[in-house]
Amino acid sequence: MKIATYNINGVNGRLSVLVRWLKETRPDIVCLQELKAPNGKFPTQAISKAGYNSIWHGQKSWNGVAVLALKKYDIKEVGRILPGDEEDSQSRYLEVMVNTILIACLYLPNGNPYPGPKFDYKLAWIKRLSARAKILLKFKIPVILVGDFNVMPTELDVYKPEKYVNNALFRKEVRGAFKLLIKQGWTDAIRKLYPEEKIYTFWDYLRNAYARDAGLRLDHFLLSPVIAPQLLSAGVDKKVRGWEKSSDHAPVWIELKDK
Repeated sequence: MKIATYNINGVNGRLSVLVRWLKETRPDIVCLQELKAPNGKFPTQAISKAGYNSIWHGQKSWNGVAVLALKKYDIKEVGRILPGDEEDSQSRYLEVMVNTILIACLYLPNGNPYPGPKFDYKLAWIKRLSARAKILLKFKIPVILVGDFNVMPTELDVYKPEKYVNNALFRKEVRGAFKLLIKQGWTDAIRKLYPEEKIYTFWDYLRNAYARDAGLRLDHFLLSPVIAPQLLSAGVDKKVRGWEKSSDHAPVWIELKDK
């Protein structure tokens, strides 16, 4: 089974890119972030025509998450609110069951500028995610936390770490919170398979970043102990970042052996 995540950065504006990638790679499950589309504007018909059923939680600006699954799978919504803040109305979290796997698709807040209320919101969001993650582990079922975490966990995950000292995505408080999340028992799929390699998933539109491979690793798969032993391979479809009208992220994927 192949599972992918892709910060599409505007699903309708980049629909041709998404559909092309789906047809070329045929992942079984896809998590999308930053839809930038309200619920009524999600392109259900085009995605269905490409062979996928979908569940989404849209929002007009910046946010929005979705999970797609090939039509041969059973897909059901579990929830679309990250517990811990009843007043948080941003569409950044979606839990879906695809057959027997629970997928938590997430789009963690950016948090810039640091310091400030946006950074405080980011830290609070990670704390809520950690609380939910701890509960999910207790169920003893296959769970994957996947999406754009907006976190560069280590210096290996950023082209020039010295330039990001005061960036919310690389602040020690954020990296520390991510590390504590991992310590609950989650497996970082990319780092498990490539512990010492510089692997990026995002390249800024400015300063010719993609051509220079001046990237960041922001998109992560965290696997629960039940499903982590099934991890076979992982990678980044970097070439998609070079397609016309592409997102500033590239799709990231893992492959699991059949249980």
